[in-house]
Order: sequence, then C-alpha cells, then structure tokens
Amino acid sequence: MNAREIIDSIEAEQLKKKLPTIHVGDTIRVGVLIAEGGKERIQPYEGTVIAMRNGGINETITVRKVFQGVGVERVFLLHSPKVANIKIIRRGKVRRAKLYYLRNRFGKATRIQQRFDRPV
Repeated sequence: MNAREIIDSIEAEQLKKKLPTIHVGDTIRVGVLIAEGGKERIQPYEGTVIAMRNGGINETITVRKVFQGVGVERVFLLHSPKVANIKIIRRGKVRRAKLYYLRNRFGKATRIQQRFDRPV
C-alpha cells in the first residue's frame, strides 16, 4: 500500500454515513456541540447554505444568517465530531453554485424561492 491508499482508508473510517443531501440555497439547521464547563450541549445554527466545497473528509458548507441586522457566516466541516446533526428546513431554488451575492443584499432582497421537486 502506498501512502495515498493508507490515508484514504483512515479517512473512510471517519466519514459520517447518515448525512442528508444538501444543496446550495437550502435553509438548514446545524446542531453544533458546545462545551460549557464540564457539560456539552447542542446549539442550533439555522441559516442558508451559500457555498459548498466537496472533498471527502474535508467537505464543508458555508451557512449564512442575519442576526440582529448583521450577517453572520459560519463554515462547517460536515464530517467533524462537533457537528451533531443537520436538518433541512426548506429547499431553495437557485441557479448558482455560490450565493456570495447575498452578502450585498438585505431585507426582502435576500429571499430565495422555495423548491418543491426535492423532498425535505
């Protein structure tokens, strides 16, 4: 076995099996494990997926939400142990792979049309 095959076999063990099919434009709720003191809890983070980066164990999604009038973006490593769960709230109908243009918009201009042909 060469080095690449060894790395791939180790990464394959770490991949999560039960992940929903996520698309750019979807509104999702990500449960993030937060450690406070000696306890852990799951904190939900809900927003719109504006970017995805595929790459096996390094697969990431960028989720954007507006909190108190300020846009907040967070990048989640999908196969990380800190990501407890992902729930799709609604499907979005978009024609772009990256929705960075939403950064320059606010209010009703940031709405994304809902898509009904994919199951939630």
